[in-house]
Amino acid sequence: MIKYIGSKRALIPWIVKTVSRIDQVTPLRRVVDLFSGSARVGHALKAQGFYVIANDHNAYAHVLAQALIGADARAYPRSKIQPVLERLAALKPKAGWFTQTYCVKARYFQPRNGARIEAIREAIEEYQADPTLRAILLTSLLLAADKVDSTTGVQMAYLKRWAPRAWNELQLAYPPLLPGPGEAHLSDALEAAGALEGDLFYLDPPYNSHSYLGNYHVWETLVRFDSPTTYGVAQKRSDVRERKSPFNSKKEARFALERLLARIKAPHLVLSFSDEGFFRPEEIEALLGGWGFVVRLCRTHRRYVGARIGIYNPQGVKVGRVSHTQNREFLFVASQKRAVASALAEEEPTAKLAPGR
Repeated sequence: MIKYIGSKRALIPWIVKTVSRIDQVTPLRRVVDLFSGSARVGHALKAQGFYVIANDHNAYAHVLAQALIGADARAYPRSKIQPVLERLAALKPKAGWFTQTYCVKARYFQPRNGARIEAIREAIEEYQADPTLRAILLTSLLLAADKVDSTTGVQMAYLKRWAPRAWNELQLAYPPLLPGPGEAHLSDALEAAGALEGDLFYLDPPYNSHSYLGNYHVWETLVRFDSPTTYGVAQKRSDVRERKSPFNSKKEARFALERLLARIKAPHLVLSFSDEGFFRPEEIEALLGGWGFVVRLCRTHRRYVGARIGIYNPQGVKVGRVSHTQNREFLFVASQKRAVASALAEEEPTAKLAPGR
């Protein structure tokens, strides 16, 4: 999976255990991952046998979900995909606008890798007739590019000196596809919330002012391949300034979450949040209270590497200081069934059970 701020990589066992425990009390068939991002959570839930419906409003996230959640590995086995990947990997490098923008003006990739990325990306358009295959190939390219980038995990900036991994050769590999069906949707969460149906909704909304589009604008451009106008040292897409989410605004986030919760029609909900977010745990519990019984679960988690090493200006000089290296991650489980909340509260020593309304 790609490096991702707010990634639930270390929390996956906890999240899967929580959803599986709900499933033991009351069987779940369809799980909706409304802010799918890197698709890591949806992929883990699909691996557990759940039918996963993933949604995100960014193009790169939609592509990842198409491959890692929507694609059936039985229909797209390694034997079918590997020859295509080998053909793409053998293409002659092509240093065009992508290489100029993201390897010369900015330094996200070594130019030799950037030229290979550009040639491969251009060739992938030949596979538009099969959207799932196209998504699998794009996912392979995203995963390969992520392994040779020169960042701390976000694309707000790049390292002054090349990261050791940036010197490695780009290598396409068969993505970790899973057998079985799934769905991937490209939609705003507020619109999708009322349209998608599931037995459980997993919510991992943006919880502060940092935009995922701004943090991963290079992936958005690599998927769209639209040669956008850019700005700043980081060469961000110009539409980063326009495509704003209310969840990234302290002023708008509460109303957005209220509207979201009001549109979801499901008996169970799991909401992931951090103590770095706009809301205090008690505020989230109050917002979820209308759902029924609410359980608050908590874990301590290391912050992403960029936050741990500090902030540097374009000249490579450290500015400011690291405020903290850990944060608390919460899972809020809201269920119409008291038995679900009670079962979780009994198993988690850190759990807090709030009564239903």
